[in-house]
Amino acid sequence: MRMYLLIGALLALLGVMLGAFGAHGLKNILDASALATFEVGVRYQMYHALAILLVGGLAAQASLVWRKRAALLFIIGSVLFSGSIYLLVLTGQKWLGPVTPLGGLCLMLGWVALAISVMKGADNSADTRPGSND
Repeated sequence: MRMYLLIGALLALLGVMLGAFGAHGLKNILDASALATFEVGVRYQMYHALAILLVGGLAAQASLVWRKRAALLFIIGSVLFSGSIYLLVLTGQKWLGPVTPLGGLCLMLGWVALAISVMKGADNSADTRPGSND
């Protein structure tokens, strides 16, 4: 889970950086609609960076296998959803439009996987050696 915590922290950092870039660097370049769309990408990236961090903090309450699935879906979903929005806004490449809903679907499935992990509870038979669940 350490890798997922690192990725979550880095996605959050990138979200803050992109939010600042949008607010300060793009406000004179993009129209209000494009800037608002860019901000949606930043917002969803930040939400799901925090969700990845949450996944790492649920060790005592949730299934490791399902937490890993949730984290992976949040990562893929963030890249596809937010990444396609950033590229669409910045490049105008319309072919990226269909990628965004696929990312959204991954994000939704991530929340389903997280819910399943909590319903299943902690893995009592998991290997508990230090570093065994990294």
